[in-house]
Amino acid sequence: MKIQYCATYWGCEGMAGDHFLDVAREAGYEGVEINLPSGDFDRPDFRDKLETWREHDGFAFVAQQVLAGRRELPSEYITRMKERLERLAAFRPDFTNSHTGKDFFSFDDNCRAIEAAETVAVKTGIPVYHEIHRGRFTFHLLGLLPYLEKFPEMKLTADFSHWCCVSESLLDDQQEALSRIFPHVRHLHARVGFPEGPQVGDPFASAFEDALSAHVSWWEDIIRQRKAAGDATFTITTEAGPEPYMPLDGNRPVADNWEVNKRMMSFLKQTLSL
Repeated sequence: MKIQYCATYWGCEGMAGDHFLDVAREAGYEGVEINLPSGDFDRPDFRDKLETWREHDGFAFVAQQVLAGRRELPSEYITRMKERLERLAAFRPDFTNSHTGKDFFSFDDNCRAIEAAETVAVKTGIPVYHEIHRGRFTFHLLGLLPYLEKFPEMKLTADFSHWCCVSESLLDDQQEALSRIFPHVRHLHARVGFPEGPQVGDPFASAFEDALSAHVSWWEDIIRQRKAAGDATFTITTEAGPEPYMPLDGNRPVADNWEVNKRMMSFLKQTLSL
């Protein structure tokens, strides 16, 4: 099974879309994940280059559905989310990674959001994977299980850093629940969290050795399952973010998130045991 590493646009927002594609490819990535803003990304120089690379080289393209916060009713949120998913589908990504629902919505309201996302996926032919993330319906490990029982075909983007933060642990005592999540995962965010936050500054520092080891073991279990299921490819976005995710030393980030992500890609290429 081929693993394709994707570069995150997070932290590169000042870069033109077509230039970001060049920078990502020169760094060794075989795909990109972008929360597409309006404007520059509608231009032919971005879309034509992306389509050419996808057609000839199998370059991966993941679109992100992330809505700005707003005080609104669940019905208003769902309408806005559907409009965003439909706009992203026009770019024909491999799939859309969706920040779906809210942690304070009722179970029924979040189910309506999930159903709306699935309606768009069927209509457009673009799969929607729901990201494990604080603030969304996926914010808590045990809290996700009832949704998986209601939607057994649901696909997830796994970002376990958030659950480490929410549970203030490395999930040592929740392995059985984790094993029920793994079969639903189709995409990974390779970011290392710890009990006090969703991102360590340097995942390769000795102080975070246990956190890195825990995340790698989860990632390996998931990829092995997808390989056993016969999947030909699997995508991983190295997703260390800029501040405020990246800790500060005074006014300066303790590390450059782009460099941390490149190092993570290199580390995983050498380390993942499949």
